[in-house]
Amino acid sequence: MNQVCVLGLGYIGLPTALMLAACGNRVTGVDIDANLLAQLRQGNVTFEEDGLQELYAKAIHNISFESIVPQAPMYIVAVPTPYNKTTKKIDVKYVLSAIDNVLDVCDDGAIIVIESTVSPGTTDKFIRPFIQNHVRGGNVHLVHAPERIIPGKMIKELRENSRTIGADSTEVAEAVRDMYMTFCVGDIVLTSIRTAEMTKVVENTYRDINIAFANELAKICRQDNMDVYEIIKISNMHPRVDILQPGPGVGGHCISVDPWFLVGDYPSLSLLIHEARKINDSMPGFVLQRIQDIKKENSLPQDATVGFYGITYKEDVDDTRESPTMQLYDQMQLHLGGGNAVFFDPMCQGKVLDGQVESFEEFLEKSDLVVIMVGHGHIRENVEKLGSKIVLDTRNICALPGCYKL
Repeated sequence: MNQVCVLGLGYIGLPTALMLAACGNRVTGVDIDANLLAQLRQGNVTFEEDGLQELYAKAIHNISFESIVPQAPMYIVAVPTPYNKTTKKIDVKYVLSAIDNVLDVCDDGAIIVIESTVSPGTTDKFIRPFIQNHVRGGNVHLVHAPERIIPGKMIKELRENSRTIGADSTEVAEAVRDMYMTFCVGDIVLTSIRTAEMTKVVENTYRDINIAFANELAKICRQDNMDVYEIIKISNMHPRVDILQPGPGVGGHCISVDPWFLVGDYPSLSLLIHEARKINDSMPGFVLQRIQDIKKENSLPQDATVGFYGITYKEDVDDTRESPTMQLYDQMQLHLGGGNAVFFDPMCQGKVLDGQVESFEEFLEKSDLVVIMVGHGHIRENVEKLGSKIVLDTRNICALPGCYKL
């Protein structure tokens, strides 16, 4: 039985720890959040995800949840890696803090696997020097094996997606590969650490650029009153064209963050990447402008109440990190003094925004204009209830007569 410690029990660390334990590994899950640990010890998973509670039930006999890092032959670090919004460079403080705790207790020869997404060169520039300067020094092996899963499909993708393992030696890479093979049926590629770092950032940057192209098309088509959705549909009939759908912005902790790592480290070279980020970040403001235009067209007063449906960053998940609605809310607070707005999201656990209401009925009652920001299954099933409302659909899921689009 493999023994492994997972540091960070959030959206990536918890499913990973549970999957490892459910597949026969002995796992210690570590987090600094006492409330989170208490919930897990009581048998409750801490966010909504299909199959996660069932996975917990399979894992519970092989996992413990602790606040202190134990001795273990292998550690997986799955903590946040934000970026500095001024310099656009990665902030590695959470990764270094986790490694610091590992170095305090681990034996020589321990393997530290970084699953957190990092900018290319982070291991060499930050992590290795930190280890070398640690009071214990530490004869440890570093590995980068970036996560590749998305909320809503975490369990399936943990099992089926390919993995990349970057290590200094084949022997260490193979040891980590063997551990991942206890649950992963996808291809597992062994490579260098820097290649693994770059590969993960490139994957998310590619998607960001393609989304930006669709969003820029939406702006162009709006200016001359063309149907961007029909244009994309017809263009995609070409066998070598696959344009994505436009939307109100890009959220989540991957696509909206990782490209900035390249912009921060390679500012003179990442011109297309930077422009794509600016386009996608501009979309919440574009939605606000569409709202103003629709108000004028319908003779709505400026203080009419706008109802924003959806707060999470994508459909049918409860993850609000970097969501377009949160970005839009911040812009409203900054430039419009908040305005008259209500928010509703059936996936949100608890109140996250001022003006958020708890029921769909109250949301509809208070809204003069409804803006669909997220295409949850709930709104798809209840779209006919919007029939009496003025609707701006940023996700192209509403076919009601007179519905406005991006």
